Amino acid sequence: MEAFSQPAKHHPPVGISDRLALAFTKFLRFFADVFFAKRYGHRAVVLETIAGVPGMVAGTLQHLRALRRMESDNGWIQTLLDEAENERMHLMTFVHISNPSKFERFLILIAQGIFYNFFFLVYLFSPRTAHRIVGYFEEEAVLSYTEYLADIDNGVCENVVAPQIAIEYWNLAPDARLRDVVLAVRNDEAHHRDVNHQFSDDLS
Repeated sequence: MEAFSQPAKHHPPVGISDRLALAFTKFLRFFADVFFAKRYGHRAVVLETIAGVPGMVAGTLQHLRALRRMESDNGWIQTLLDEAENERMHLMTFVHISNPSKFERFLILIAQGIFYNFFFLVYLFSPRTAHRIVGYFEEEAVLSYTEYLADIDNGVCENVVAPQIAIEYWNLAPDARLRDVVLAVRNDEAHHRDVNHQFSDDLS
């Protein structure tokens, strides 16, 4: 269950738009590290509400593009909407695990509102850059969940019982624990990383 293709894979930036996408990602990662530190569950709750935005925005704009041009989307729309739904399930899972505070819920409202409009504009003017940003976001997500796994293994984070919503969504064993959930989520993020980097390459 733990194995999947190159969990720590990195896409080297090529050109100024890639470098800007990577710099923006590292900028946000810095603030996430400062604010959440080792509170991985709470970090996941806030960040997964953001992670669910790009797929929905991109899926909507790709849908409108296909309608305008009266042509096939080559499967992009469903892939992007599936990604958004998957990220939403990550959120619902970690809500059960972490029970976010009122302040974190308020932070989510602010962060999501700002990021939705930002990402919409980026995708409108440069879909390639937008997908590269998501690819780099997912690279950082893989790293964060890998750190989470290490702290579970080292006893820093308690390996609690997996919530039922996660067991049903990922078809986990009835006695699954938090470690199993984090592995499944990390696998999803690695897949989103590869898909978005590929989409960005296809738009080059």
